[in-house]
Amino acid sequence: MSGGKGRGRLTRLADFIFECGMLRKTPRTGYQFLGSGSENVAEHSFRTAVIGHILAEMAGADVARTTYMCLFHDLHEARTGDFNYVNRIYNRSERTKALEHSVAGTGLEEEIIGYWEELEDTETLEAKLAQDADQLDFIANLKEETDMGNKYAREWMELALKRVRTEWGRQLAETIATTDHKDWWFLTRDESWWTRKNGSAKPK
Repeated sequence: MSGGKGRGRLTRLADFIFECGMLRKTPRTGYQFLGSGSENVAEHSFRTAVIGHILAEMAGADVARTTYMCLFHDLHEARTGDFNYVNRIYNRSERTKALEHSVAGTGLEEEIIGYWEELEDTETLEAKLAQDADQLDFIANLKEETDMGNKYAREWMELALKRVRTEWGRQLAETIATTDHKDWWFLTRDESWWTRKNGSAKPK
């Protein structure tokens, strides 16, 4: 299943690009139990990478390495699918093997497997920040669901907050957990903008 045998590097890179696209079609499965919310793995990976970049800047860590760890942290799920906590009670996912097959023959093996091993060991500051970024993306989603009335999302968020490892992660996580998810756009206009939107009043 590695697909690397008998295929040149450029072809394997094309294969890899198509495989990465599968993450757009791979759902995150935990929301089935929450009862609301949804996202695919590509959506999750993108914002996790953004958060990792932010955390690394806050901590004075290696921004590029942290961001890359976040970007590739769930790449294996193009082959394995997303295993939620209930799935893991009964099934085993060979994540490292899937990732090795994914990058075989691309010339990216050493770099991407290196990021994966560092993330799994979670000994460096960058790896801890990347792990926190993964949780913070989840916390942000849970805050949105909490704001929209899912009482279980609040319970899940309180548990997720306990998994944050670094001081910078905790600072940002607590702020996310206490910020209304719509404020960034709703509060950017003053009240007069909303009242004159239907043409009932003209700006002075």
